[in-house]
Amino acid sequence: MTEVPTADERVDPAKTAAGTAPRAVPLSRGLSTKLLLLTIVFVLLAEVLIFLPWIASYRVSWLKERLSTAAAVSIVLVQGDPASLSRAAQNDVLMAIGAKAIAVRDGGVSRLLVVAEMPPHVDEHIDIANVGMVAGMTGALDTLFFGGNRMLRVFGPVGESDKEFELIMPDHSLRKAMLIYSRNVAFVSLLISLFTAMLVYAAIDLIMIGPIRTMTRSMLSFSEAPDDPGRIIRPAERSDEIGVAERELSQMQERLQKMLSEQKHLADLGLAVSKINHDMRNILASAQLMSDRLRQVRDPTVQAFAPKLLRALDRAVSYSEGVLSYGRTQEPPPSRRRLRLRQLVDDVHGLLDTEGGIEFVNAVDLAFEVDADSDQLFRVLTNLCRNAVQAMAADQESALVRRLAVSAERLGSVSRIIVTDTGPGLPPKARENLFAAFRGSARSGGTGLGLAIAYELIRAHGGTVELVESVGGRTTFAVTIPDQPVRLDQARSGLRRPA
Repeated sequence: MTEVPTADERVDPAKTAAGTAPRAVPLSRGLSTKLLLLTIVFVLLAEVLIFLPWIASYRVSWLKERLSTAAAVSIVLVQGDPASLSRAAQNDVLMAIGAKAIAVRDGGVSRLLVVAEMPPHVDEHIDIANVGMVAGMTGALDTLFFGGNRMLRVFGPVGESDKEFELIMPDHSLRKAMLIYSRNVAFVSLLISLFTAMLVYAAIDLIMIGPIRTMTRSMLSFSEAPDDPGRIIRPAERSDEIGVAERELSQMQERLQKMLSEQKHLADLGLAVSKINHDMRNILASAQLMSDRLRQVRDPTVQAFAPKLLRALDRAVSYSEGVLSYGRTQEPPPSRRRLRLRQLVDDVHGLLDTEGGIEFVNAVDLAFEVDADSDQLFRVLTNLCRNAVQAMAADQESALVRRLAVSAERLGSVSRIIVTDTGPGLPPKARENLFAAFRGSARSGGTGLGLAIAYELIRAHGGTVELVESVGGRTTFAVTIPDQPVRLDQARSGLRRPA
């Protein structure tokens, strides 16, 4: 795998102090260090779990070995005369075994063979033939941590002999041997843990951590210069999860780079269009002033073409102003109040040009109220109604019904405003891009900004603007605005007010 250029991995103290997260991970907090430490801990934990049966087995084996030695001595003494042994000889025998007394049980009769000093009491009795796993581990831990000054009675058969041998002995030699064994096991376990951790670390670093580190460097490097094609990661030919992640990251970086390039071109184009529109608006305004004087000319030809020229200039000025306002406007959040909708609709009617035989019907009830921002809702209704008036004004046939109606209804806490006209309906292209700026216009030369702005304003209210119906002779838009939720503290304060 070819790595992309490496980003600077040094931590900037100034950025860290200012609250900005460092772009490079220190070695002490890296995945490699965490993996190494976790591997060592887990292997040591496994060794501890294995150590318990090992130390229990070692304790039983050590006791069996001493009991076997005592059994060999006992057989010799049974065949001879134990009383013939001097006290010094008995002490030598017991010292060699590390015991205080040796006895044998044969046929239910117990016989004391050698004794140096009979202890006053025995702390623990161990049946060497019936030591279970749990009892063995418990006894081993008890001897290891709390032993050293106890007296043990170890008994059981040895080999195929039908006799049972007994051994009375202190446990300090046993505990010393167990401590030495534990030390050796701990040392070997530590070596195994380190060796295993190194192997696991090397393998996982090669297979997983290394590629992840490469992807991290690629993301950091790409974020510094996303327009540089050389910063895109080159994925390796792998079929596992790392390979899939590398390919997806490479494709994502390519798509992001392409999108950023397109956005830059659009931004440059938008800046150029804004400058052109600004100058064009001034030129059109001058042309509009001069064309107004044409109305004073009494020539019939001029009087026939002057209204068309004025309408064309008005449309051009409106287009330029719409493009400029859409590019620079950042709508404020709505300042919502209770409004009388009928009066607001009357205000909208006053701004519409309905002189071409267009009937305007305000069907909103006098008592109907809506919870909205008055200025923003006025703009929304003006855009919807103006679009309807322009669509109906394009029809020149005198017999056609030209009617624009605004009504409203309430569904629980939701207000629904319905705008219906008898125009020709929306073409399929306009329906597909209904609320998209510069693409959703229903008439030639339109910008489609009216519906886009209306949709944005109503969405800020938490509502929707939708096309309910659009066929020849009937087009209906519905504006849905939910009421503001009542805060609990306000509701409680209202309930506390005296009647």
